[in-house]
Amino acid sequence: MASAESQIAEDDFLCSICLSVFTKPASIPCGHNFCFDCITKCWDSKNPEFACPLCNETFSSRPMLRVNTIIAELIEKFKKTTLEKSSGTVEEKQAGEVLCSICSGAKLTALRSCLECVLSYCEKHLEPHQRIPTLKKHKLIHPVEDLESRLCDKHGKPLEMFCMTDQIFICEVCNGNCCRSHTIVTIEEAAQVVQTQFRSQMKHTEQMIEKRQQKIKEIENSLEASRNNAGMALTCSVNAMTAAVDYIKRSQAELTEIIETKQGKIENEAKGFIEELDLEIVQLKEKTTHLEESPGNDPFMYITNFRSLGIIQPQVKNWTLVTLKWTPFPAQGARLRATVMREVSMLCDPDFKEKQQHAVDVTLDPDTANPNLRLSADRKEVTHRKRNMNPPNDPKRFDLVFSVLGKERLCSIRCYYEVQVKDKTQWMLGVVNHSINRMEEPIPENGYWTICLRKGSEFTANANPAVNLPLRETLQKIGVFVDYKEGEVSFYDVDARVNIFSFTGCNFTEKLFPFFGPGPQDGGKNSAPLIITSVKHP
Repeated sequence: MASAESQIAEDDFLCSICLSVFTKPASIPCGHNFCFDCITKCWDSKNPEFACPLCNETFSSRPMLRVNTIIAELIEKFKKTTLEKSSGTVEEKQAGEVLCSICSGAKLTALRSCLECVLSYCEKHLEPHQRIPTLKKHKLIHPVEDLESRLCDKHGKPLEMFCMTDQIFICEVCNGNCCRSHTIVTIEEAAQVVQTQFRSQMKHTEQMIEKRQQKIKEIENSLEASRNNAGMALTCSVNAMTAAVDYIKRSQAELTEIIETKQGKIENEAKGFIEELDLEIVQLKEKTTHLEESPGNDPFMYITNFRSLGIIQPQVKNWTLVTLKWTPFPAQGARLRATVMREVSMLCDPDFKEKQQHAVDVTLDPDTANPNLRLSADRKEVTHRKRNMNPPNDPKRFDLVFSVLGKERLCSIRCYYEVQVKDKTQWMLGVVNHSINRMEEPIPENGYWTICLRKGSEFTANANPAVNLPLRETLQKIGVFVDYKEGEVSFYDVDARVNIFSFTGCNFTEKLFPFFGPGPQDGGKNSAPLIITSVKHP
């Protein structure tokens, strides 16, 4: 705090308009002194009336202003003395605090800011604005920093109003120039409107936050449910596989015992037959030996011996109708293996990754495309559109069904490719013979091996008869695998690595080509394209 002596000296050098130490002090005819810019600004705003802001003496003409050099020199000495006395003073300003612009030395906290003076005042230095009539007219606001930003750039006047139409701050001069249709309010009124809008926006934002928090909770619950389901599925699959393996092992042991027991009975029966036959053979050989021992040089004795031995026949069985009866065991190993592999592949095909290794590059053949289909420039996408072109007639072209073939024939023994069916409600995919009739029903007997989706929920394999397939909600990409040698066409849910359906035992005798049917747009519900995607090898 300044001493009494320095305080008196300080008051002597204060401008009664800006209440700060004179800057370019100017004297007017009544003897009072003001800052050159302060009195100039004051008179510019009161023209054509020129009066002293302190004593209100009026002058007939605007006095010519000159800087009072004596007072200016005294002010310089005062500032130097004040600077030396306050050189050890340290000002500490708290965050958000506005200090008085007039206080020398340790500054006090400002109570108000004046938009006319562009200064902030503490309680002491605010007093003239509460006493002097001219200063009472100044616009006082809560203390703020950077008061220059509160002045109009164009007119230098305080920004006291707000144009709701243009959403800008304006001064009194701007207000006079505004269009009458514009809505002009005070800053306080505009703040209330903004505050109301802010509260409404905050309420809406809080509702949005609450909904998103609820959505997070919903997702977390779904995730937890998915984790629980995955755990249960893993446990069930392990238990099922273990039980299946155990059952197969026990069945194998039981089947082995049955086969061995049955074969043992056959072995024993055959052994008995052989032993009995061997005994009869011995008896017959003995009779033959006795006959051979009869003297051949005595015909009389030879005939006598033959008659006595030949009359008594050995007691032997008639083996004409005797056979070793046995029933062939059914060779069901191949069928059992195929059945087990098919059922397991419906859960998750362990050979799926290996089948992906046979991926081939497939593009669409525009010469076979129905005129209502649109192919992408890279020949990887196809979708339905209204007919807007008349392509040349071609016997290979589909005319009545919305279909197109792949350009490349499936020439390898094993081939694989993938097609995205995401967001579609209708489609047909598969492979076909080169010589198919475009008008016939798409079944294997006519050279079609395909599956299709209709009406968003009817999922079938086009066999004869058709086979209804379970539809997975997450089905987005179909994998097509062809084994030409084994006569197999299999379809996979790529993401789940699950076999959807397999045509087996096919007798391929012609070239095979990929088949694509995107289906009609169905009022925009089926506007997504079929997309031949690249295969991501594991």
